Order: sequence, then C-alpha cells, then structure tokens
Amino acid sequence: MKKLAILALTTSFLFIQGCASTTQSTSAVNNLVIAEPLPVNFKSEIALARLSEVIQRAEISDGERAQLYYDRGVIYDSVGLRNLARLDFNRALRLKPDLVDAYNFLGIHFTQMQEFNQAYDQFDSAIDLAPEHEYAFLNRGIALYYGGRAELAADDLAVFLSKQTNDPYRILWLYIAEREYSPEQAEINLRARARRVGDQVWAKQIIQLYLGELSQRQFIGQLTQDVASNKALTDRLCEAYFYLGKFAQFNGQEKVALNFFKLALSTNVYEFVEHRYAKLELDLVRQGEQF
Repeated sequence: MKKLAILALTTSFLFIQGCASTTQSTSAVNNLVIAEPLPVNFKSEIALARLSEVIQRAEISDGERAQLYYDRGVIYDSVGLRNLARLDFNRALRLKPDLVDAYNFLGIHFTQMQEFNQAYDQFDSAIDLAPEHEYAFLNRGIALYYGGRAELAADDLAVFLSKQTNDPYRILWLYIAEREYSPEQAEINLRARARRVGDQVWAKQIIQLYLGELSQRQFIGQLTQDVASNKALTDRLCEAYFYLGKFAQFNGQEKVALNFFKLALSTNVYEFVEHRYAKLELDLVRQGEQF
C-alpha cells in the first residue's frame, strides 16, 4: 500500500489536554492515521490555463462564455481558490442568469462566509430554476443548519435523503440537523435509516460510531481497510476527521473537535463537503457559537 502512514503516539496524544475526562479518548486514538495533503493536480493547472486563453481570445456567444467562466470557477474551487471561483461564478451569471449550478456554488461560498441570507437566496434561485436539483437541497439544508435553523434544515435534508435513501452521508447530515432539536428521536431515526446501508459501504462505520456500535478506537483502527492509494486514503480521512470532529463536539470535547477539524482541512480535499465545513466549524467555535 503506497504512502500509507500510521502515526503511533505512545506517550500522550497531541489532541488531548491531559485531563481525566479525556483519558478514554487518548487511549482510543493511540494509532491515528495521518493524511498526506493532496497536491494541486497538474491537469487542473493546465485546464485553468487553457480555459483562460479561450475566454480571452475566442469569439464565442455569451452563453458559451458563461459556461467557460463556470467551468473555470469549478476548477478554481477544487484547488482552494475560492475568491477567484466566486468571481467567475458571478461573471457566468451576468452572462447567463439561468445557470443553476452557479447559484448552487455561490450559495455554498456564502455559507462558508456565514452570509446565510445571501446563501439562502442563491439556493432558492437554484431550486426555483430546477426544482429537482437535489444538491441545492443538501446545501441549503447545511446552510440552514449552520444558520441556526435546524428544523428547516432537516426538511431540506430529508428531501435530499429521499432521492437516495441508502446513502450514508445523506443519512448522517439529516441526523446532524435533527440532533439539534430532538436528540433522542434523531438517534432512533438514525438507527432505523442505517438498516438501508449495506455493510460493505465504508461510511456505514461512521453511523455505527455515532450509534455506539463501534468504539472510536475501532473506527480509527479500520480507516485504512481496502484503501490502495494515498489519494483514496486522503479522501477517506478528510471525511473521517470531520465526522470525528462532530462526534467529539456532540460529546462536549471541543478541543478534540477543533483538532479533528484542523486535520480535515490539512488533507486539501477542497471539493469535499467535509473539508468545506471543517473551516466553518473552526470559525464558529472561535466566535463562541455552539451547535
């Protein structure tokens, strides 16, 4: 298995602050898996150069130029250049005001900036133009969750789950929202929905962790199973770190959660939902917000 690194910490785990209440967490993470941050893909750099050249020089229609701006914005977003991506999405919409996916991306960016009302407007525009755009429901649901409107968030996330009821990530996000206003019922719902997820699906282990069917030690110990490349490992760890952060947060371990969110960011998997909102989680904790 190429470039898979497991860091064994034999004395004290760097996340834990040495108090009695975190002794169990310390022992659970004695073999933490560390990701090698993903580098920028050279294909993305080449694509950016080519798109920029076409946009500047080609004689094309406004609709075609709008699509090129959008495509370049998606690549900027995938390598973490969010401000440049946002500029291109806005340029695309000025040329083609019905470009649904551009509204969806702008909504995500406004959510990350905690400009929630603007985020809702962008997602509303996407859904008005394309009522079956399921990811607009996901992203509006996440925006509503972080905007402190968990019940409305659950409504949107339930719509998103209805499109693919055996998707563990859709199940997890609905649970995260429901837990804010009805923790006991959220756990009952999570347990029932988990039955739809095949045991061979890796992310089911996250659900089992949340339900207490897997210990944190077991969950971390299984992170490298069936992973054959550093890219696959880094993708998995980005997700795992984020959900471990939420798990620690649910158990009142804010300092542990913060470090897991930092680890999610360290993977550089910019396009993953988990990477996007790990930074927002950090910002909210620093501002004294509680979720």
